[in-house]
Amino acid sequence: MICFSTIYTNFECTKMSTINLRLPNSLHKKAQEIAVRDNISMNQFIATALAEKISAYMTESYLQERAERAGALPLQAILEKVGDSEPTIEDKL
Repeated sequence: MICFSTIYTNFECTKMSTINLRLPNSLHKKAQEIAVRDNISMNQFIATALAEKISAYMTESYLQERAERAGALPLQAILEKVGDSEPTIEDKL
């Protein structure tokens, strides 16, 4: 398989996109310093930072969906298993 503008991950061909990005000079300089310190390319640094941000948004959406499906009855059943005992010292507010 021949792919242009690709990265090979686990023997799979992943197509890549090219974007032009305008950054404030201060942000560019700081990103470049971190990339040099971590011995990675600017491209890799920006791609990783974007992946982390996307992951955070996806996690937030996932947790919101789970919260919307949650109900008071299952939670109440769990709380009833605890009983009326006092919280331990570590759990007191």
